[in-house]
Amino acid sequence: MKLIWLGHGSFRIETGNLVLLLDPWLTGNPVLPEDRHAEAIEGATQILVTHAHFDHSADAVRLSKELGVPVVGQYDVMSHWAEKEGIETIGFNKGGTVDLGGARVSMVNAVHSSTFGSPEGPRAAGSEAGFMIMAEGKTLYASGDTDIMADMEWMGDYYKPDVGILSAGGHFTMDMKGAAYAAKRYFNFKTLIPAHYKTFPILEQSAQELIDALPGVDVIEPQIMTAIEV
Repeated sequence: MKLIWLGHGSFRIETGNLVLLLDPWLTGNPVLPEDRHAEAIEGATQILVTHAHFDHSADAVRLSKELGVPVVGQYDVMSHWAEKEGIETIGFNKGGTVDLGGARVSMVNAVHSSTFGSPEGPRAAGSEAGFMIMAEGKTLYASGDTDIMADMEWMGDYYKPDVGILSAGGHFTMDMKGAAYAAKRYFNFKTLIPAHYKTFPILEQSAQELIDALPGVDVIEPQIMTAIEV
């Protein structure tokens, strides 16, 4: 399995014959060069969306139409896009699992918010979520945007993820200290990748605090468009 950071909370996940785009944010992403957008999405088979905030969902409908691939995510948002945008979607909800033909994806809880922008202001859009992605005998926990939450205890015990992608930039999500606490208390990761950081000055710029707090875990600071093999 290869994990390729597209900046912020966006990843390209390559496993078997699948290429999963997790929260792909291209348009306006200040850390993903425009001349690498085509490379970032090449061969995509599905798009996974954790919640509706623009920095996670703004490109989902466009990419679905351009690439001819389904968007996978929370039922209410997927139903809305299927009806209003005419795209193929796979809608499910927390506790549910979908088989993507080489990877199984379970939706789990997150603590955040989920809205679309509109001329009248923010509008509620389903609810925020994380994903447990099971492929190649491994389980990857992609937290989406979240704070520390007690649900992580059963999630860690039940799914036993080997690999974590945790939001860790602070201000909108857990910071590095919080992500370290969550990883240490609730999970037994072999590999941990921080996300949702470095994009803007308001977010944390280094994962060193996370690295220092988890000496037994392979904490990898991702680099843009550089594959991490797990």
